[in-house]
This record gives sequence, C-alpha cells and structure tokens, in this order.
Amino acid sequence: EAVDYSLTFAVHRTWRGREAGVGRMDRHAFPFLLVFLGGGLGSMLRHAVNQASAVMFGLNFPYGTLFVNISGSFAMGLIAGWFAFRGEGGRMLFLFLTTGVLGGFTTFSAFSLDAALLWERGQTVAAAFYGLGSVAAAIIGVFVGLAAIRALLT
Repeated sequence: EAVDYSLTFAVHRTWRGREAGVGRMDRHAFPFLLVFLGGGLGSMLRHAVNQASAVMFGLNFPYGTLFVNISGSFAMGLIAGWFAFRGEGGRMLFLFLTTGVLGGFTTFSAFSLDAALLWERGQTVAAAFYGLGSVAAAIIGVFVGLAAIRALLT
C-alpha cells in the first residue's frame, strides 16, 4: 500500500490526530507549518502598517516599525495573559499567534536597522529617542497587555 506524503495529507492527518501509516514526521511538521503560515500573515500585516505610515507620516522617521513593535508587544501581553489565565486554545494556537503571527509582525531587526540609519543620517537625537522609546514602550506594552487581560479575566 502506497503512503501519501503530500503536505495536505500530512496536515489533515496531523490536525485530526491520526498518525498511523505516515510516521512521526507529520506530527512534528505541523507546528512548523503553523509558524510558517502565521509568520506570513504577520509579515503581510507589518508591510501594510509600514506602507500606511509612509503615506500618512512620510519617510523621515520609522513610525511604522515603532507602531508595530509597540502594538505587537501589547498583543504579546494579551495573548500570554490569556493563555496563562485561561489556558484555552492549546499549544498550537499559542505557537501560531506568538512565534508565527507576532514573530512575523514585530521585528527588532528592522528596528535596529532603522535606528542605525537615523544615526548614520546624523539624526542622533531621533535615533536615541527611537531606540530608547521603542524598547521602553514595548516593555510597557507587554505589562499593559498583561494587566488588561488580567482585569478582564479575574
């Protein structure tokens, strides 16, 4: 009997919890697929925010990346708090949302490049404000998200 190793078959069988005849790879491949799909979605959202901020505010300051890092950190706080207090949704949903969607949406690599470009253009005050403001606001965003979900759920 031939075994169908196609991705669609593997995802369907893994999602349904049936693994007989396919081996261990499918069970382990599914989380990677979730991260891949979530990362693509998050990256598309980040691109949309960057395009919109460029139109609305211009290109002299990386407003889009600043917004993405702050809102993504807030969302991380909400999601982490939800799973910590409710535990609903399971590990796969948590992986999809945090490592996948938010991993693709937020990006400190783009943040670092933006700060370096501001510095290289001689905008040292803007670079310092952007760097320190992003880190402080992102950490605050996580705490605010945690507090918000805690207030809603307790």
